[in-house]
Formats: sequence, C-alpha cells, structure tokens
Amino acid sequence: MKQKLQYILQDQINIPMLLIEKHAALGITESQLAIILQIHVTQQKGNFFPTPEEIAEHLTISSEECSSLLRQLIQRDLLSIEEDKGDEMIKESYSLERLWQKIYSENEPETKEEEHHMGEVFQKFEREFGRPLSPFEIEMINNWLDEDEHDTSMIYAALREAVLMGKVNFKYIDRILMEWQRKGIKSVQQAQKTSKAFHQNNQTGSAEKKEHPYDKSLYYNWLEE
Repeated sequence: MKQKLQYILQDQINIPMLLIEKHAALGITESQLAIILQIHVTQQKGNFFPTPEEIAEHLTISSEECSSLLRQLIQRDLLSIEEDKGDEMIKESYSLERLWQKIYSENEPETKEEEHHMGEVFQKFEREFGRPLSPFEIEMINNWLDEDEHDTSMIYAALREAVLMGKVNFKYIDRILMEWQRKGIKSVQQAQKTSKAFHQNNQTGSAEKKEHPYDKSLYYNWLEE
C-alpha cells in the first residue's frame, strides 16, 4: 500500500489552476486544452517536441486535426517553438511560456485585441502564399513582432517587396527586414525613398522598365545592392 501511494505521488504533475479556470476566456477549446496538457505531460517525461501523431495517440482526435489545432495555438501566440543551437544538431522544443504569461496577465482586453491584430497578419501572409502557414513560419512572424519589434507596416512592405521581386519565401523576407533594420529604416516612406534613390542612380535604360508591368521605382532588391 505504501509503495502504491508513493507511485501515485510520483505520477502527479503540476498544472496551473488558472489554466483550467481561464482557458475558455482565452478562447482555448477543450481539444486545444487537451493538447496543451499532453505537451506538458510529454515534456515532464523528457520529450520536449512531441509530434502531432504522438500527441493524438492519447486523445480522441486525429493527427491531422491535432496538427491543425497546434497551428492555431501558435498563430494565437499561446504556444511557441524554440531552437537549441548549443550542440551541432539543432533541437526544437515547444514552449508554453507565452501561455503562462497570458494566463497571469491582468490586461485581458488588450491581449484579445493583440490576438486579433496578429490574426490579420497571418491571414495576409496565407493569402499571398495561397496556403496555410507552417508552425515554423508562424513562429517567425511572432519573432518579427515580439523579439525584433518590427512594425506591422514594415512586415507588409517586406512581403510586398518579396512578391514584386518574385522571391516569396520567409528567409528572403527576413533578410529584407534585417537589412532595413541595419540601415535604420523604420517606416515604409523611408524604405520607398531609399529605394527610389537607388533606382535613380542605377537605371539601366527605359527598355528594362517596359519588361515589368509594375513600377519597381519604389522597391529594389536590397540583397543585391
């Protein structure tokens, strides 16, 4: 009986009570809550980046539905993916830190407004790419907004730049934003002015202009300057 009791005690995990109490207020469905709990449990066991298949194995949803719900949690900045580059191999892991921060935040109305704003950013990218964003792409947008503190207008400008240059991929957009930041460009107007000045000094003739149906005078390939 003593050994059984000891096993029961060792088999416990700590779950914030506010997660159970406030998940509905945060817009977290019961299925998403179950996924969050499964991630928390698997991480306690040493698996820090469980696959949708591994999570769904303990739930009543399919791995496809689990993958979709994981993407939604990342889009809403309730779940993030971190990379550990300490060793030669890059290791990914899920982080619930942002969820804990939101649960214990006192500014709930602002949080909801923030989530709606970020949702619009994700939708704009999905329209341009013509497909749902991957978890890593969603995390990259979150990093642009939270860690790099890029203004939304600059992110949209970089997206448009990539579209015009025919290089619609996240690495290219990320490098554009980095280059703008390095140059101290903080507004779309500054980016347009710099681009226009570059083209005025590097025009190759009117023939090149006729090849393109759009006006490239406001944008240029920052990486080939």
